[in-house]
Amino acid sequence: MNVFPVIAIGTCTTNLEGKILDVRYDLMQSKDDPIVNIKSSTASWGSDYNSLLSYYEKSKENNYEITDYSKHPRGKREREKIIIHKLEKDESIKDVKDAYLKLHLLSKKLVKPNSINLDGIFAALPNVAWTNHGPMDPMDIDRLRNNYDFLYIKSLDKFPCLTDYIIPDGVRIADAARVRLGAYLSEGTTVMHEGFVNFNAGTLGPTMIEGRISAGVIIGANSDLGGGCSTMGTLSGGNAIKISVGEDCLLGANSGLGIPLGDRCTIEAGLYLTGGSKVQVMDQENNVVSTVKASELASKSDLLFIRNSLSGAIQCKPNKKSVVLNDQLHTND
Repeated sequence: MNVFPVIAIGTCTTNLEGKILDVRYDLMQSKDDPIVNIKSSTASWGSDYNSLLSYYEKSKENNYEITDYSKHPRGKREREKIIIHKLEKDESIKDVKDAYLKLHLLSKKLVKPNSINLDGIFAALPNVAWTNHGPMDPMDIDRLRNNYDFLYIKSLDKFPCLTDYIIPDGVRIADAARVRLGAYLSEGTTVMHEGFVNFNAGTLGPTMIEGRISAGVIIGANSDLGGGCSTMGTLSGGNAIKISVGEDCLLGANSGLGIPLGDRCTIEAGLYLTGGSKVQVMDQENNVVSTVKASELASKSDLLFIRNSLSGAIQCKPNKKSVVLNDQLHTND
């Protein structure tokens, strides 16, 4: 679905100098789909794109700030402003408002990972102290600390955790600090304590996540990422290949993945498979047919990757089993 142009109304928190630290978007409206993400608490702003466009045009005089707080469900708090923002088309991110709107679009599952332009996001996002009293500029902490009986800093990061902004339907997250805003989590996803989901990454159906889903990585329905396993991202290290895991796959505990997997594939526990790994391809009778780089097996289905315990060679066999998730673990009502 093409959501652009999109207009959104949200509440931003500023530092003591008025610089925007974050934005919580309460309402987003797409021109092509006028009922995107309407919340009843903010319905008084208008129920269609043209109504928000009118507010947007009027707010230009106030630098796109809305001065009428009477319609907002939370009212005005210290260091808060109500703003309205418009993204005309999918371009590089220019500021904090752009960044948070695109992160909200991802976590609301209005766009899929790797489908929108996130260039410039790290430059646009400030480093923030995420506290029990909301986001603060790290340079303001000493001046603000005396305003509170207790001030706890959860992290210093450019990205907040997902659940501080959005509660996805039908999802269970054991440690909310390990899932960033911008994660795309489908219903039936269970993220256990050691699981991690970065922004612009996520799941396309019921999954068990006990490993790391790096930025840009997509996990197919009914797949299982075992404890401590790793998927290679594209943010550092020179890796330009988008990693994905198909449906009904299993990444064993402490395994690693550096190629896209097709459906019904398994990587044994402890095996780190990179694109350059030499793999012995076996037939049904366990005879070596050829030796190839793992990258040549990318996106192919029904493969079992193991390491021969005697020779140490990585071997690929036809996979005769598919993953079956426990329904009780993924019915997250």
